[in-house]
Amino acid sequence: MEAIRGVLVPGVLPENCYDEFFLQYNLLHVPCLKILLSKVLGFGIIAGSVMVKVPQIIKLLRSGTAEGLNFQSVLLELLALTGTMVYSITHSFPFTAWGEVLFLMIQTVTIAFLIQHLGNRTNLGILFLGLYFSVVSVLLSPVVPMAMVTLLQATNVPAVIFSRLIQAVTNYKNGHTGQLSAVTVALLFLGSLARIFTSIQETGDPLMALTYVVSSACNGIIFAQLLYYWNVTLAGEKKKKKKKH
Repeated sequence: MEAIRGVLVPGVLPENCYDEFFLQYNLLHVPCLKILLSKVLGFGIIAGSVMVKVPQIIKLLRSGTAEGLNFQSVLLELLALTGTMVYSITHSFPFTAWGEVLFLMIQTVTIAFLIQHLGNRTNLGILFLGLYFSVVSVLLSPVVPMAMVTLLQATNVPAVIFSRLIQAVTNYKNGHTGQLSAVTVALLFLGSLARIFTSIQETGDPLMALTYVVSSACNGIIFAQLLYYWNVTLAGEKKKKKKKH
């Protein structure tokens, strides 16, 4: 039992919940069940985030084009992810409450670079990488006051809204979703929905919860467009493959 305690406490369960489940066998203790569900969801979201945008990256590399992806939209999404990561680290939130943001940030930076690279602007892409990681280093340093970090997190809501609206408008104008990956869009939508619960449960921070509520709604719009334009997008991809052959 001590070995189990060492694994579960405090990373997965607090001491009192371990006692409720394993000593008193009270498996229906609601507050502890909420904590356990939140932790399991958190670990699941983080595990999924490691690969969530990989299908998008692979699709870009295989097609050799970034058609349908809007660079400004990606930048705004990156701003939101960076704000959440910096805000979470400075507030010492548990990794299970925000960990996926780190992996999504790395993958989003990669996509932003690929958009520039595939558009024959590789030098601009390299410059972007240097500037971005320099800014992140400064934001995580002690020189940045907490008020500025909170302000950065507060900008997440409009950043998420505008990033998704820009992409939605791009999809509407094109009449298809281009190189957007269905797997990536679906996972982002489901992950943001689950994060509403975990952010309330693990951080109790209304600003974090609001960010994920807005993110879920906006991701839902892109997901709905993906379904709506599904046949049109497939038809366009088939035509391109025929032209190549």
